[in-house]
Amino acid sequence: MKHLRNTLYINQPDRHLSLDGENVVISCEGEELGRVPLHNLEMIVTFGHAGTTPALMGKCARDGISLVFMSRSGRFLARVEGEVRGNVLLRREQYRIADDPERSLKIARNSIAAKLFNSRWVLERMTRDHAPRIDTELFRQKSQYLQAAIRSAEAAPDADSLRGIEGEAATVYFSVMDDMILQQKGDFCFKGRSRRPPLDRVNAMLSFAYSLMTSQCASSLEAVGLDPYVGFFHTDRPGRKSLALDMIEEFRSVYCDRFVLTLINKRYIQPEHFELREDGAVLLTEQGRKVFLDHWQKRKYEELKHPYLNEKLEWGMLPYVQSLLLARYIRGDLDAYPPFLWK
Repeated sequence: MKHLRNTLYINQPDRHLSLDGENVVISCEGEELGRVPLHNLEMIVTFGHAGTTPALMGKCARDGISLVFMSRSGRFLARVEGEVRGNVLLRREQYRIADDPERSLKIARNSIAAKLFNSRWVLERMTRDHAPRIDTELFRQKSQYLQAAIRSAEAAPDADSLRGIEGEAATVYFSVMDDMILQQKGDFCFKGRSRRPPLDRVNAMLSFAYSLMTSQCASSLEAVGLDPYVGFFHTDRPGRKSLALDMIEEFRSVYCDRFVLTLINKRYIQPEHFELREDGAVLLTEQGRKVFLDHWQKRKYEELKHPYLNEKLEWGMLPYVQSLLLARYIRGDLDAYPPFLWK
């Protein structure tokens, strides 16, 4: 089993990265600020920083360390990767499945049903833990809708029908997102998803969390030999990691959404951690990203019991484990792809 290693986040835009032996060196205007041994890292994520030397990029590529470049707002820009070592037979079978609507639909149904299952249990957990503070009858109604949507997703006759079921269920789920915000109600509210750009503080954090998780899924898929750009639910589009977007569906509510709600409800994140731009976009400040990433890294090391493997592992290992299970299914070692079901 792969071991979970650290991710190095470079949050300040004036930081420069270079290589010294087996260490990544962080500097600012020629002054060294710190260094981190590369053998402790599995990923380096940078946000609008000053630059990276070719020597460090080459070292990361050779050692299998993902080097991800994101904008200051958290939008994915590019990723440096080394030689692709994926199993050619595995990828050829992946492409065959992607070209076969019936076989693709079989995997997509499982992933979307898992997304709806996990979304439903987020609502059920809120009803159980915070009944005096929410409209429990409203949450039960939404939960019942999602339960019915799960059955519809499992029986969807084609991809378009499945997309329709998923879209309607997402609208129902997000309709009570604002009710799950229990603290700082005057500063954090949610009236619906807004993406490009995010138009409120909650959407800013959701988009940031989804971007981080997509990068983790893409790296995990490549680690097991799959092509993250060829999906079964999301269609092919130049530059889009369709399979990574397929996989993140299982983690959106249970990992990303619950994480954002925790930051708000435990007051880890504050209104001053955001900036409002002239076009109406709301973005995390540098300090806001630091707070977000500090807690994101801690979250990765919390443990849970995987429902299919029946063993304990860190939350940060979930993308890798699900990628491994998907690869086993594609190879023919499993009768069906077992998605992640949280409860």
